Amino acid sequence: MGVELAEVIRALRDELESAIEAGAGEALRFELGPVEVEVSVAIVAGASAEVKPRFVVIALGASGNVERTSTQRIKLTLTPREGPAGRTPMVAGTAGERER
Repeated sequence: MGVELAEVIRALRDELESAIEAGAGEALRFELGPVEVEVSVAIVAGASAEVKPRFVVIALGASGNVERTSTQRIKLTLTPREGPAGRTPMVAGTAGERER
């Protein structure tokens, strides 16, 4: 059906950390500002009252139960901070073959 919202944010964090590491020794770096993520989510609740509801990101082209599930689009604006001091991260990178 989809992947949990926490996993999407975790993957985004991993990608941003990779960009920060890649830019560590570069002369030209970019300040990382707010990151906007827009996803379609379904709230999935367990049969038991003890199970917390989860936000599940719906995959594009998903089929099956998705059509019977109520979904909502949400937009998150995340402002990355680095380390205990909350510094603004700097990123750099090289263009891929298809980006040139």
